[in-house]
Amino acid sequence: MRLCLDIGNTHIYGGVYHQDRFLFHFRYASSELMTSDQFGVFLLSLLREHDLTKTQITQVAIASVVPQLDYSIRSACVKYFELEPFVLKLGAKTGIKILYKNPQEVGADLIAGAIAAVQHYPNQNILVFDLGTATTCMAVSKNKEFYGGAIFPGVRVAMKSLQSNTAKLSSVEIIQPKQFIGRSTVECIQSGIYYGHLGMMKELIQNFTKELFPQDKPKIIGTGGFAQLYLEQGIFDIVLPDLVLAGLNSAAEENK
Repeated sequence: MRLCLDIGNTHIYGGVYHQDRFLFHFRYASSELMTSDQFGVFLLSLLREHDLTKTQITQVAIASVVPQLDYSIRSACVKYFELEPFVLKLGAKTGIKILYKNPQEVGADLIAGAIAAVQHYPNQNILVFDLGTATTCMAVSKNKEFYGGAIFPGVRVAMKSLQSNTAKLSSVEIIQPKQFIGRSTVECIQSGIYYGHLGMMKELIQNFTKELFPQDKPKIIGTGGFAQLYLEQGIFDIVLPDLVLAGLNSAAEENK
């Protein structure tokens, strides 16, 4: 079995795979103060809850965009599982051609998402929206070329920014408002955040398609914690919550 860890700015999103079969997933709050012992003990207790033992984990795979956590996570893997983890980074076999100006800048989570996306939609152009701490949109061609895309603040970051930088605007529940026009301050914030984000995604889809794929429109994949918010909007062809973990699992298998 393989333990896959997507280390993000807000959460560590993880899951256990038995070959290509996804057994379960979990979230653990990211913190710079987290120790290897804290995370290692958490993983062992999590496995026990699912009637598994640490000896059944034969590989750990990591995709990280938080360098300050990498040492603690690696140490936990070595100390509690006696495994040196596979870390997805530039140079690993992925089947994806990176066309970024500086390929070193591409986040491991974006590479993992691209791997899983082309497996799900082979021989098709794809746009992947990952709605997490940041919202990213990345374009991948039917020839498995990773072009790049756009990055902007995620819905929760936008809400916290309003709360932190204004005197009278407070935190609100992030939901889909029933109408565009807010009739209270709370409704106005909810409308601005939700529909503003929706508008940005629609604009990117329209112009990415025009620039890159005018003759062969792309498939649109949604992933990340907030993708479910936009299920009813019809902008995604499919929502795959575990896209990054699936790509990471495939990359680890390819690089065994």
